Amino acid sequence: MKVMLPVDADKGMVSVTFGRAPYFLLYDTEADTQELRSNPAASAPGGAGIRAAQCVVDAKADALITARCGVNSSEVLKMADIKIYKSGSISVKQNIQDLKDGKLALMEEFSSGFRGGRK
Repeated sequence: MKVMLPVDADKGMVSVTFGRAPYFLLYDTEADTQELRSNPAASAPGGAGIRAAQCVVDAKADALITARCGVNSSEVLKMADIKIYKSGSISVKQNIQDLKDGKLALMEEFSSGFRGGRK
């Protein structure tokens, strides 16, 4: 399974935001490999969540682990049949292990998001 996580600049912690996270970590549970990718949506003036969701789709991820996700982003991911898990901790490594152990819950609540872009 390929799993995408939004990560902060230190690359070891899950970002509190999805669309504006500076990086994404793509982890392959079968091959036990990871790839760090820049998030091109991080500095978008608007629609960052939808653009970030498209990055997850384009990476052919099977799942996303995130602290929060907007309604519009979740619709893009659901249409691509990508599971969205609520991160259980701030550590990337711990979240991956929790997913493997079946300890992460599917996300059920989605935020309405911020309208208006960055200032």
